[in-house]
Formats: sequence, C-alpha cells, structure tokens
Amino acid sequence: QVQLVESGGGSVQAGGSLRLSCAASGLLFRDVRSAWFRQAPGKEREGVAAMDVGGGAIYADSVEGRFTISKDNVKNTLYLQINTLEPDDSAMYYCAATPRYSWAAPSLRQNSYTSWGQGTQVTVSS
Repeated sequence: QVQLVESGGGSVQAGGSLRLSCAASGLLFRDVRSAWFRQAPGKEREGVAAMDVGGGAIYADSVEGRFTISKDNVKNTLYLQINTLEPDDSAMYYCAATPRYSWAAPSLRQNSYTSWGQGTQVTVSS
C-alpha cells in the first residue's frame, strides 16, 4: 500500500521561502515519476513541478525560476524548494507519484499519477 505524507507548509510573508517534503512508503522515488501540485480555494488543481526517474524536471511557467523539485533516494523523500513566495502561491500543495511509464518524461498532468498525498497548506501574506 502506497502512502505519501507531505510536510513543511506554513504561513510566511511574501518574499520568504519554504521547503516542502513528501515521505513515501510502499514505493521508491528512485523508480517512479513524481510531481508537486497545488490547489487554491475556488481554483482547479495545477501541476507546478515534476520529475522523471533520472531526475529531469519541468516546471509550470508561473513558478519557473522560483521552485525547485528534488529527491533524496536514500531518505526516499521528494522535496519542493519554494523561493520568493508570492501571495498567489497560497494553496494546498500535494505530492504525487506513479510507477506507470517510468521510462517517460516528467508530467504536470493530474491523470499521469496514481498515488497522492493529503497535502500541506502554504499561506503567503503580503
């Protein structure tokens, strides 16, 4: 049984930084594609960063240059470093993973992923 548990969210002022973590059991991040999504109230869930098995990453245009996705294969943990936070970054952040098509490129599409965490809240004040 796969379980993804996010942590690291919080309330910060604009311009600050956070590092989100996603600890996994039941799968190994070294073997799967993974991603971070976010959902703000009243908005659809959107992919912000994704990584393939080899560590290649892609980002949504809105976060390019400010967000960095990474993984620690020893700790089996996925990270999202968020810098220069903006009020529009306020959302629930979810990590996701899938063993399907492990050879494929990273994806920001929700339907690419089979396992999801419960989310961690990020709130940015101006």
